[in-house]
Amino acid sequence: MTNENASTDAGADEAVLGPVVQRLARVGGIVGVCLGGSRARGTHTAGSDYDLGLYYRPGRLDTGALRESAAELCGRPVEVTEPGGWGPWVDGGAWLDIGPVRVDWIYRDVQRVRHYAAEARHGRYVSGQQPGHPYGVPSYAYVGELALARVLADPDGELAALRGEIGAFPAELTRTLEADAAWEAPFALANARKGARRGDAGYVAGCLFRAVGLLAHALHARAGQWMVNEKGAIASAGRLPCAPPEFERRAQELFAPGGTDPASLAAVLDRAEELARDVLAGAEGTR
Repeated sequence: MTNENASTDAGADEAVLGPVVQRLARVGGIVGVCLGGSRARGTHTAGSDYDLGLYYRPGRLDTGALRESAAELCGRPVEVTEPGGWGPWVDGGAWLDIGPVRVDWIYRDVQRVRHYAAEARHGRYVSGQQPGHPYGVPSYAYVGELALARVLADPDGELAALRGEIGAFPAELTRTLEADAAWEAPFALANARKGARRGDAGYVAGCLFRAVGLLAHALHARAGQWMVNEKGAIASAGRLPCAPPEFERRAQELFAPGGTDPASLAAVLDRAEELARDVLAGAEGTR
């Protein structure tokens, strides 16, 4: 995307989001509002949603005021959740149709983000299960979201200060993610071998997804880039200069429909193990 196009997009975003952000910034408990997702990264299409991160102080979020604002913006009542309404990691929010535009509100507990940012700087993270995220949500995804977002409202400068604390991708976190991939990806594929011998294609597919996800996270960490969810992760990893040749094609083909007999599943795992070796050998070469 050229700078001219980026400027045009920013102007269009302001026209769509300006009235929404002004309302949100006045809601009790809101610390700041960020534009995230593909529109913040410049990878969106014309029909992409607008993902707004509502960073709030726990225990103070005025969800009643959010419901009133959502109804006025949409011209009808809108379901707005309490914190935690969408699960432990995505948290909660609302889906709004404002005219022809889809705007998603997604809650983010600012204290939780601050905590996991400190953990990431020390190379520590946890992962949790979350509907809609088959890989799970690693806690450093919160940090990456804020690092990649465009801040739209930050009246007290709290989000700007937190972004300043995040800085570059933490070297300690890179070491942790590469070390985790180095043992868990081969372990997942070794377990998949047991399922392959029984013709258990579903179990093999689950192990493959986990292993490829670990490799994608490790590659992004090695490149110093945040990876915040599974969508598009393989393609994104394949574009990194540290990725082995044809990573995207090789990884995607592991999930192509094929036979469910033991021999066919074993052949897929052979290719997966070769891909894992290529990724992990690259890690050894950078130390």
